[in-house]
Amino acid sequence: MTPEQKYLELVEKGIAEGPFSADWASLSRMRTPGWFDENRLGIFTHWGIYSVPAHANEWYSRNMYRQGDEALDHHRKTYGAQRDFGYKDFIPQFTAERFDADEWLSLFKEAGAGYYFPVAEHHDGFQMYDSELSEWCAGKKGPKRDVLGELRAAAEREGIHFCASSHRAEHWFFMGVGKEFDSDIKEPLKKGDFYWPSMPDVNFEDRSSTPMPTEEYLNDWLARTAEIIVKYRPELLYFDWWIQHEAFIPYLKKLAAFYYNCGVRWGQDVSICYKLDAFAFGSGIFEVERGGLSDQRAFRWQTDTAAARNSWCYTDSLIYKPVREIIINLADAVSKNGNLLLNIGPKADGTIADGDRKILTELGAWMRTNSEAINGARPWRKAQEGPTVQREGQFTDVEELVYTPEDFRFTVNNGNLYAICLKCPENGEFTIRSMRDSFEQEKRDSHLLIEAVDVLGFDGRVEWHADEEALHVSAPGLKSDTPVTIRIRTR
Repeated sequence: MTPEQKYLELVEKGIAEGPFSADWASLSRMRTPGWFDENRLGIFTHWGIYSVPAHANEWYSRNMYRQGDEALDHHRKTYGAQRDFGYKDFIPQFTAERFDADEWLSLFKEAGAGYYFPVAEHHDGFQMYDSELSEWCAGKKGPKRDVLGELRAAAEREGIHFCASSHRAEHWFFMGVGKEFDSDIKEPLKKGDFYWPSMPDVNFEDRSSTPMPTEEYLNDWLARTAEIIVKYRPELLYFDWWIQHEAFIPYLKKLAAFYYNCGVRWGQDVSICYKLDAFAFGSGIFEVERGGLSDQRAFRWQTDTAAARNSWCYTDSLIYKPVREIIINLADAVSKNGNLLLNIGPKADGTIADGDRKILTELGAWMRTNSEAINGARPWRKAQEGPTVQREGQFTDVEELVYTPEDFRFTVNNGNLYAICLKCPENGEFTIRSMRDSFEQEKRDSHLLIEAVDVLGFDGRVEWHADEEALHVSAPGLKSDTPVTIRIRTR
């Protein structure tokens, strides 16, 4: 029996044992893990062979072969012709000599993260773990270490929930453009080759684009994903967008049933994060890439974005976001019943770049002061107030929105209401119009809901009063470049 056959049989056996079956009606009975509510910030990492050239973005394995793309010319000038030095030739240079999983996870914990998503396999097809199914993996080439296994062990030591991401689906076509000219991606390609299958380019938005993934490829995808589940027991799985192709539907159902049944046997709820409409609604966690939702939702969801505006992996030209923007993304998501999965890109040698480290350190400082408004928090009856309109959908964070002192996001936790002001007013005077109800209730001889008001992390005197217009909060001398949280204690 081949390793692939072993994992495919495990999938069928796991489905047969139940209780979940491979249909949407059954899969929609899954439960989002309870810890996902208590830990609203996760860390994502894109780290792999593409970290060696560190050029432009994590799609280097595709763009270095894409005629007309700047990366193709950059590659020729820097490394030589693609027929002589192809993408696979970066693998020996990916030695990860300074990689320390414990150092990573300690930093993530200090940043306030409660869960961690490493990319187990990106579109390039290089597995960041020790695989039985392929020679093209970190356990056998490059670092020659079980990177995913080391990260899982480190996460467990830090008390951080371990998850995993697979982008294998896109490998079907990702490097096929290399066949269009004289490169090292040549026919015949057979299963087991690093570049296999390198099919012709596709229309990303066409769910039925051809040539469709074959049964051979889809079984390979299923077995690879099952191996990650069996060997590393991720508490959440994340899939990138192309699993929405209609060819994947029966395989996704099988994979989800197998995974959810594994969770039952492990004694824990598990779930799958998906984009667009790849899954039936309610059978996983809805994911929004580099964007958000305009208002609160009854369902749990997640936004994933990167610390850098122009890449998910480390490059020599990163444009970092200011930490205030990332904190605003987090507060906005939580106020609308979502989580934030923040990506950083380690360097090829395994170190965390200074820009990423700075963001994580500053984020951690904010979280230590304000975490009660984030972790375990729930939406209030209103998510927000203020004049700045949050765009909805994917890829809406291409530029930073400019917020005002009138922009707030609301959460509740432990009987308190938290009003997170997205831009601290220079005079320390806050006007929260959504709290006018407290004054109206007092006039009706009802109990006054507000007992006390303070500002998290501010040691000065805070004064407040409510009238027909708003709740007015005064914190003279307060200065902050990042969002400020006002805690409103109720009777």
